[in-house]
Amino acid sequence: MARPTDQVLSSLQTRLDKAAILAGDAIDPRYSDDLSGVPGARPELVLRPRNTHEVAEILNACNAARLPLVVQGGRTGLSGGARVLAGEAVLSLERMTALGDVEPTASTIIAEAGVPLQIVQEKADAAGLVFGVDIGARGTATIGGNIATNAGGIRVLRYGNFRAQVLGLEAVLADGTVLSSLKGLAKDNSGYDLSQLFIGSEGTLGVVTRACLKLHPKPVTQSAAFCSLPSLDAAFGLLKFLRGRLGNLLSGFEVILAPLMGDMVAALGFTSPVALSSPVYVLADIQGMTPGADEEVFVETLSQAIENGLVEDVVVSQSEREFHALWTLRDDVNRFLFAEDAMLSLDVSLPLPRMGAFLAMARAAQGRADPAAQDYVFGHLGDGNLHYVVRTDRPDEVASAVFDCVAKNGGSISAEHGIGLDKKAYLHLTRDPAELAAMRRLKAALDPRNILNPGRIFDMPPAPLNV
Repeated sequence: MARPTDQVLSSLQTRLDKAAILAGDAIDPRYSDDLSGVPGARPELVLRPRNTHEVAEILNACNAARLPLVVQGGRTGLSGGARVLAGEAVLSLERMTALGDVEPTASTIIAEAGVPLQIVQEKADAAGLVFGVDIGARGTATIGGNIATNAGGIRVLRYGNFRAQVLGLEAVLADGTVLSSLKGLAKDNSGYDLSQLFIGSEGTLGVVTRACLKLHPKPVTQSAAFCSLPSLDAAFGLLKFLRGRLGNLLSGFEVILAPLMGDMVAALGFTSPVALSSPVYVLADIQGMTPGADEEVFVETLSQAIENGLVEDVVVSQSEREFHALWTLRDDVNRFLFAEDAMLSLDVSLPLPRMGAFLAMARAAQGRADPAAQDYVFGHLGDGNLHYVVRTDRPDEVASAVFDCVAKNGGSISAEHGIGLDKKAYLHLTRDPAELAAMRRLKAALDPRNILNPGRIFDMPPAPLNV
């Protein structure tokens, strides 16, 4: 009997162009892994479709041959979801980069899965609109990958996560069946919302090929403030105070905890906007529609926060250049951490009332797991998402200790990076057996031969040969 790879090649060679199939020495090493840092295996094949029809052809052939596929976009994931295991082929959506025109009345745009997030942002901006999701990897991360992981980022506080930006999508099931819902309807309660089923599913239920995305009115004012605070409790107090005074003007609220700020400044060699003597730093910003008045109320509110003892020091942007300079500082966190060795990157979410207790508990547990470990904590405090990064030579022990603390405080082991291969051993900590069983039933129904991102999120029992 022919090998699955040979069966797929025989089926597809006359249906796809030459650039769509990479085999042997033609496979670039970049297709083996993602940014999680663990080396992957060499793919059996790399299949690069140009459109939804070709995705359907590929999935039909791979399903018939039982050839497992790893679905890849920009490969910026940090949970091993795009890392290749032995015997797997790669389905790369990098050639699917068509981006439609902005529909001005509905404020929507249709993008193929391989379009980088930044390209969508730029096209929305040119039309006087804004796309509601922004992440550090915006130039490389793709729309399909963002949908598959339900990406969040720095604007969830105002616009919601990626799920809230999707009005409909097109997806291909494991057997090649195409499901398409690109009408762009804000309301459609005619049966199950199949589009939402694929968002956050990490490519295990189907392959997203196109999406109808919601755009928002473009703010005409913006201002950022970098603050030093005496405690995490003060940061929560500031968040509550700003929300109460500013309402929807408040657009971002990012936190950086010591010693990350000081170590980053020392390593990258720039000047901090505030003195580095505080345990907590916050970058907050506003985006609004009333020039002059918006900035004035922001400054007045921050001045009151200082009087209330919530803020020790603050620098407020006075120009667009200064606004972007303060946000570049936040992006520099990733630049600093990615340059460091032996880093364990955890992405957790907590109920806000439990976050302080979690941090105290996690740092104690981390110290027991590895007394030499050093944590660097930052994140999107407004939506309870912390990036808990640890320099450690004992990553498994530290991860287990921190995730146990997440579970004890009612949180999630993945806020926006997904489960992939690397976190599935801990999924039971924050999902109960009934939930996991329901997920497996769903997977078995839509991908009975388990060819789509097998082993990501959770493991499945072997598929019967007669399926």
